[in-house]
Amino acid sequence: MKSRSLSIVSITFIGVMAAMVYVVTLFRFPLLGSKVHFANAVCLLSGMLLGPVPGGLAAGLGSGLYDAFNGYDTINSLITFVSKFIMAYLCGRIFHHPHSRSGKFDRTLLASIAGALVYVLLYMLKTYVYNSFVYGYPADAVWATMVSKLVPSLINAGVAIIAAPVFYHAVLPALRSNGILAQMSPQHAKTH
Repeated sequence: MKSRSLSIVSITFIGVMAAMVYVVTLFRFPLLGSKVHFANAVCLLSGMLLGPVPGGLAAGLGSGLYDAFNGYDTINSLITFVSKFIMAYLCGRIFHHPHSRSGKFDRTLLASIAGALVYVLLYMLKTYVYNSFVYGYPADAVWATMVSKLVPSLINAGVAIIAAPVFYHAVLPALRSNGILAQMSPQHAKTH
């Protein structure tokens, strides 16, 4: 009976985190000619709180559904699902690694850096493939587009790298004191 309870809690929190990713993606703030949002930070937070696979599912579902409901085609929505899943998965994998010797804050920062930067790489790869092979742009136009998208992507990555550890440490005491943290991710009960 207890394993079923844990499954229900995990599924519930995957849904909650996916909804948070979706909602946070709606709010964008102008900064240096770009639009900054906290969706990537919440994707990273999902990996830290839920672990690699459940966190990846929450991040991928929230972001993929945002794309699907806001005019992007199915292929773009699936690419978003996969890339956000990988971002949160990597973050969760590093954060929950059993042989980590760094302190909790260092681990949140390291996991956030890895997850955010792998997402930037995946986004740049998608931009390159679409502009080169789908749209057939000449090489100079492809590189110009990639450079123009790299700056906002790095700004968003920087925001996520700073915000995700802050968010994690902000919600950690409440989740721990209610025993929810251990139910969400049994890995937390062992390591945190």
